[in-house]
This record gives sequence, structure tokens and C-alpha cells, in this order.
Amino acid sequence: MRFSITKKPYFLTCLKTAFVDLHSRICYNQELMAKTTKTIRKKQTKKSSSSVAKVRSKKAFRTYKDAIKYLSGKINYENEKYLRYNTKTFSINRMKKLLTLLGNPHKKIHTVHIAGTKGKGSTATMLARMLEANDYSVGLYTSPHVVCLHERIAVNSKDIDESQMLGLMNRIYAPVEKLSKTESPSFFEIMTALSFMHFADEKVDIAIIETGLGGRLDSTNVIKPKVVGITSLSIDHQNQLGETIESIAKEKAGIFKAGVPIITVKQTPEAMNVLKTHALDTKAPLSVTGNDIDFSYRFETSREQGPHTRICLTTPTSKFEHIKVPLPGKHQAINCGLALAMLDKLKSSGYNKIDDEKTAIGLSNVWLPGRMEIICQYPRVMIDAAHNAASIKALIHAIGQNTPYDSMVVIFGCNQDKDIKGMLEQLQYGADKVIFTRSNSPRAMSPIELGDMFSKISSKMYQTASSLGEALMLAKSAVGKEDLICITGSFYLIGQAKTRLQPQ
Repeated sequence: MRFSITKKPYFLTCLKTAFVDLHSRICYNQELMAKTTKTIRKKQTKKSSSSVAKVRSKKAFRTYKDAIKYLSGKINYENEKYLRYNTKTFSINRMKKLLTLLGNPHKKIHTVHIAGTKGKGSTATMLARMLEANDYSVGLYTSPHVVCLHERIAVNSKDIDESQMLGLMNRIYAPVEKLSKTESPSFFEIMTALSFMHFADEKVDIAIIETGLGGRLDSTNVIKPKVVGITSLSIDHQNQLGETIESIAKEKAGIFKAGVPIITVKQTPEAMNVLKTHALDTKAPLSVTGNDIDFSYRFETSREQGPHTRICLTTPTSKFEHIKVPLPGKHQAINCGLALAMLDKLKSSGYNKIDDEKTAIGLSNVWLPGRMEIICQYPRVMIDAAHNAASIKALIHAIGQNTPYDSMVVIFGCNQDKDIKGMLEQLQYGADKVIFTRSNSPRAMSPIELGDMFSKISSKMYQTASSLGEALMLAKSAVGKEDLICITGSFYLIGQAKTRLQPQ
């Protein structure tokens, strides 16, 4: 029997419908899975990016060079031509805010504080070396540097390295930026904070902290030290600290703290009166080497050790006899006496491991760049950081005692905010010829102006040079084998000289 299919059988229709429905479901599920996978990937990427961003924000600087570029971009009052000395420019409150954001690292370390006009760096370094020789871990913060910024921060005679500096800069970046929204920390404030951080990281037993400018408004004046040292006071930084020795002494005395012992050296009567008054006002005991503390020094020479100075210092707890001063000059003997007296004072503050023999060994290891340092032998070139009238006088005297020469040519350059007339008056007593030049400091005095001022003071020969290179050429053409070239007047100038003649 034949029949024609005009309609599809029912079971075929059902089968087709089921197949279409299954295909639709599979496509839908595949599309859904694709969308879900895309969303998950998107979220993972977003999370991953967020994580990377977080890591990157923690490290503001990838390289040391980037970190130093950022630091150098901060206002540096050491380079400012016109500097206002007030609580806005030099703000202790701003410094305290920065340190609070950093967790107050200065409160995690014991310190010694040193202020004064000249000899701060020498005194601080001698004290640090003596403590190190007595098996203490010692931090040392000084300024300015001669060649490298890292000279300013050291632990156990080792300057901070690039890796450590980079790490600290990455940690300090966010607090600096946060504070900068209202008031921006200066270069010196950041450097001071970095030193406190480094010393806390290294868990030093004690840190020797030298003030930068003055004392009262200095950013280091946030510490409560074990002992305070005041080196010799004289006229310097008159535009900021005042024209008189009394006003300068007042600024230095601004670091006195209640109950914290102060050691100083013999000062002019005017300066000493100010120090004594402030010590009484702050209820801080004041001692003076050569007065309250038995101290003496003498210059001698021997075939084995050549010309040198020896000192004696006696207290109820220490007796240092005929100790050789590691640095030349009467002024360094006075600095050494101050360092020994401060060391003795630390004995009564818990530092009872101090031994007199070890102390003498520590002193013998003292060396400082830029302090009567010979940086070239042919011709003989000496550099010294003397940068005020009193230190130029001390330098001329020390060279006369310790360095034999036939004739001395002085290459001199200084900054505008110094006692220039006082320095030039002292130069005439030691220099056979003077060559005036300028350093790379924005505050450098013009060589022509220096020459004009000198001609009114002295009839000695002088020349001017627009650069240190030109000054060295003139000096070399004027000296013989037994002569001496002395470069002085500014940290900037001697730093340039050391870099030029000792490029390593």
C-alpha cells in the first residue's frame, strides 16, 4: 500500500525540537562561560594591577640617582645667597612633625650634641673614635661634607652607602610629601632625619650630633642628649647669628637642656657670661676645661714623631696624661681636651666600659679630610676648611709650627656672609703671596672684590683668578720644590680642590 508523507511523524518533530533546544542550551552555556571567564580575568588583571601599583607606591625611587635628585631638589639653605634666619626658615616644629611621621627615630637613640663656631667636626670625630675604641657602636652626623654627601652620616667610621641611602629615601618620601602639602622640609632637615633613621636602624649605642647653623633653631635641636659640648666661639655667620659674640653665644646656648651637663672650653668673657647665664636659666650644670676641669697642653717635637701637641686632663673619674693630639695645631689640642672631658662625663651616664688605654688608641686613629690635609706632593698642596678669622689665625699658626716651607702661596676664596675683613687681616701674617678665587657656591665672594679689600689691608702681592683651575696654574708657576700652596677659606673651595687633585 502506498502512502505519501505530507506531515512529519510526531516522534521526528519531537526529536528535532529536543536537538534544537539542546544546541541552544550548549551555545548559551558556552557564551555564559566565556563571559564569566572574561569577567574573572578582568577582575584578576585589575587586582594584579592594583597590587603592582601598591608595590610601586612603596618604592618612590628605583635608583639611588633618582633619590639624590629628589633630595637635591629640596631647598638647601647652605646654597642660598640671601638667607633669613627666623622660625619660618628654620622651624623646629616642622622638624618635629617630620620626625613624628617617621615614628620619632631620634627618641630611639642616645645622643651627644655639639655646637660652636669652629672645631665642631674635629671634636665630634675625636669623641666618636674614642668611643668606638671602647667597643661602643657609634653614629656620627656632621656637616658640611668636603667631597661626598655620604661623609655626613657614618656608623663606626663607615659612611652610609648608596643602598642604605636609597632605602631610607624610599621610607622618608611619603612623610616628606605629606608634610609638603602645608610646609616643605629643607634639604638639611631631611638629611638630619635620615641620620636619625640610620642610627636607629643600626641600633647604635650612642650618636654624636653636630649642629648645622647656630643651635637654637637648628634642626638637630630636637634631641635630649647625654651631654652637650660647646667648642670655641668667634664671629661667623653674622647675617644670621648677629654681629656680636654675645648674640652668637646666645644662639649656640639654645641647645642647652634642663639637667643635661654642658662642657665648654675657655671663651672670651662676653661669650662665657652668656653661656653661664643660659646654663643657670635652664638648670644645666656647666664645666669649663682649664677652669673647672684640670687641663693643659704643650707643643713638642721629636725625631720619631716630629712636631706635635700633647695634653693632660684630670677629673675625679679619669686621668689622661701626655696624650698625643692626633691633629696638628693648638686649636686641635683644645678640641681634643673638650672631647676627652665629654667622654669622661659619659662615664657617669652609663658608659662605664671606657678604658684610658683604649681611649688613647682611639685618638691615634683620628683622621679628618680638609684639616691641614696634603692632597698633592709635587707641588705640595695643602687644603684646610678654615672659614672665619679665628680659624684662619689658628691655621697660619699651626702651619708655622708643623709644616716646614720656604715660601707659602695661599689660594683663598670665601662666602659673602663671613667676617671677610677679619680673615684677610689674618692672611697677611702667613701668606707670602695670595691668589683670590671663587668656589662654585652661589654665595661666593668675587675675587676682584677680595683683592680690593686686601689691598687696603696689606701691601703684600696678590693676584685674582676667575676659577680654581686658573688659581692653581698661577700658584704652580710661582712655587719651587720647598714651597707650599695652601687652599683655604671655604668648604666648597677645598672640596673642589680635593676632587680636582684627587679624582679617585
